[in-house]
Amino acid sequence: MRSIRAAAAGAVTLSLALAATACGGGSATGGGSNDSPKTLTYWASNQGASIEVDKKVLQPELDKFEKQTGIKVKLEVVPWSDLLNRILTATTSGQGPDVLNIGNTWSASLQATGALLPWDAGNFGKIGGRDRFVDSALGSTGAEGEDPAAVPLYSMAYALYYNKKMFADAGISEPPATWDELVADGRKLSKDGKWALGMEGSNPSENIHHAFVFAKQHGADFFTVDGKADFTSDGTVAAVKQYVDLMAKDKVIAPGNAEYAQNQSVSDFAKGRTAMLLWQSASANLASQGMSEDAYGIAPVPVQSGSPGTGKQVNSMVAGINLAVFKNTDNADGATKFVKFMTSDAEQKILNKAYSTIPPVKSAQSDAAFATPANAVLKDTLAKSAVALPQVADESQFETAVGTAVKGLFADAAAGRPVTTASVKAALEKAQQQMPAA
Repeated sequence: MRSIRAAAAGAVTLSLALAATACGGGSATGGGSNDSPKTLTYWASNQGASIEVDKKVLQPELDKFEKQTGIKVKLEVVPWSDLLNRILTATTSGQGPDVLNIGNTWSASLQATGALLPWDAGNFGKIGGRDRFVDSALGSTGAEGEDPAAVPLYSMAYALYYNKKMFADAGISEPPATWDELVADGRKLSKDGKWALGMEGSNPSENIHHAFVFAKQHGADFFTVDGKADFTSDGTVAAVKQYVDLMAKDKVIAPGNAEYAQNQSVSDFAKGRTAMLLWQSASANLASQGMSEDAYGIAPVPVQSGSPGTGKQVNSMVAGINLAVFKNTDNADGATKFVKFMTSDAEQKILNKAYSTIPPVKSAQSDAAFATPANAVLKDTLAKSAVALPQVADESQFETAVGTAVKGLFADAAAGRPVTTASVKAALEKAQQQMPAA
């Protein structure tokens, strides 16, 4: 998913604990109907540089869908800061959209509410079949062994974006391949009021994405093989400390980034205030802020040593957006038609090009429009060195609890308070206590 902002842990836990009833246009049956065949309500996630950018991208496509089908789509672009809480409230209140975007890391958590339409073979058949989608994208659509809770819409991976001129001025000839190299380069780049690397330290979900990757690189995970929370192993503690130490010890991230949560790090990079950015599919966002593609390069996210790959060489989570349908929609047939439209080859090319994301539909991904150097890095990462976040029912609570703990550690770093192995472990212990009892 792209830069997901955290929901409150209490609201997440409460909403998922309640017996969910699906929502939609108001159907009380819980099983969907076609009582309102001429309208659909669609909650889209904020993918572009602003909500207005998203409306400009999406509205012409929704108008096209209305012309083809006679179904009017009422669009609301929901900020990431609100999206998860609003979805969870909708699963319990019965008041929500017919179709919505979800961050792919939430798939199993929302699946556990029972609110979303399962994409079994029959439903996949209505949109052209499951085999149209790439395997890595399908791997983040719900719990293993269950029918997916959503359909892949946009695929993304993290990459390292670097300012070519700032690198040249510092005498750096190539982007760093390891974290040690990044820190060494970062010390050369952090001067004259400019900094090496931008981060969103107050964004719990950005934090959890990076903490997850660092944990993989330390041979650790945040869950045991049977799905139980395990936040305080030596590997996870070392991973979170290494991440926060980029600000606390290595001094390559500005202390002010501890308060960032709304794409400010992207703006800083676009304006030349930072030399590097770790972000998901950032090209369209940077272009919308006036940064030329010639001004930056793109490289894989660093690893501990060697080159990206499987095991400890993982360098990204499988990022992306899925499209889901609430089971009690008042326009079940229309909702399915809309999913088919949005995942058609033609729309996949239009939408993913607009957002500089990768189509999860195989035939669209092979289009020449997605053969740019930037997309080559992203596609290679997704194919070889990206791993899905845990597809477990407690995943959204995990994002909130650990992501918020890391936010607090960044706040400590920014304030000059020591970030030690003991303080990291204590923060993670507190986060684990917030998880549902096994």
